[in-house]
Parts: sequence; C-alpha cells; structure tokens
Amino acid sequence: MRSIFISLSSAALAGIICIPVGGIIEFREFWGKRALINLIQTFYSLPTVTVGLLVFLLISRSGPLGFLNLLFSQSGMILGQAILVCPIMIGLTITALGSVGSQIRDTAKSLGATEMQIIITVIKEARVAVIAAVLLGFGRALSEVGVAMMIGGNIRGYTRVLTTSIALETSMGNLELSMALGIILISISLGINLLLNRFQGK
Repeated sequence: MRSIFISLSSAALAGIICIPVGGIIEFREFWGKRALINLIQTFYSLPTVTVGLLVFLLISRSGPLGFLNLLFSQSGMILGQAILVCPIMIGLTITALGSVGSQIRDTAKSLGATEMQIIITVIKEARVAVIAAVLLGFGRALSEVGVAMMIGGNIRGYTRVLTTSIALETSMGNLELSMALGIILISISLGINLLLNRFQGK
C-alpha cells in the first residue's frame, strides 16, 4: 500500500504540472520548440540514480530546500519520483494533443475561446491518451528503485517500498521473499496495463 500511495501521489503531482505544460508547449510556437521536445524525449530514459542524486543534493540539509526536511521521507520520495516521470508525461501529452484534429482548435477559437479554454477543450478530446500518459507515469514511478533508495533511505515501516525491499532481500539472500515481492509488483503492473487497455479500448 505504501508503494501504491507514493507512486500514485507522484503521478498525480506530475500530472497536475505536466499536462498544462505539455499543452502550452504544443499550442505555442516559439524558437527552439523542436529542440525542447527532443530534449524532453531524451529524458524518457533518464537514469533514476541521476535523478536521485540531483534531488538528494536539492533537499539535503546543505541544499537549497534543506529547510523542508524532505530527505528520508515519503514526501521526498514523492517529489523525486514526480521529477522522474515529468518528461514522460510532458512528452506523451504533447503527442496526444498533437493528434487532435485542427478543426477542433479552429472551432473553439472562432467561438471566442481563450488560449487556456482551447487547451482544456483539446485535452478533453485527447483525454484517453492523456490518461494513458498518467498511468504510464504511475507505472514508471512504481517500478523505479534509484530515487526510492537514495531519497527514502529504505527505512523499514516508513519509506521501504516493494522495489527497495526486493533489492534488500536479494542482497541478504532471501530469494524466496524477493520472488514473492516481485510477483506482487508484477501483478500491480499487470493491473495497470489492463486498466490502460480498457481506457484505450473505450
């Protein structure tokens, strides 16, 4: 439950930020737009340990956000995982919104809609693909281990999640427990994929 809660919270936080940002990038023309999109897509494969290190330096006691005491806490893990999945959500949101026909944008604009109203209208039309982006972000957050280990500290009963438990139990030689935890993690991922396919089918 802790794994699901932290992953859901990070996906929700990233979605609140990334969906509007993706809409703004898609609908506005500016110099370097294509390069920015390519950079975002490059960050799809950003190593989790790199994100973990950056967030660690950011929220450590000597870091700029050290006063928030987020290190070795669930809130810090949520922040780190949200940063990790942001490129995926922004990139997939841009792709989803770009697939919506220009007639919808033109119609909304001709009816006097503001830029934000146009973005909201197009997001509603592309809601299935946008939901898919959020679910994929959740899956990415659920399966990662680098940020969870470095930011959470793998504290038993507080910040220990499925992925860090699997790593710990494997290092201790408890392969049976590691396999059981792995099966649970795969089952959750399977549930996410089934949910995603159901949304896409509708």
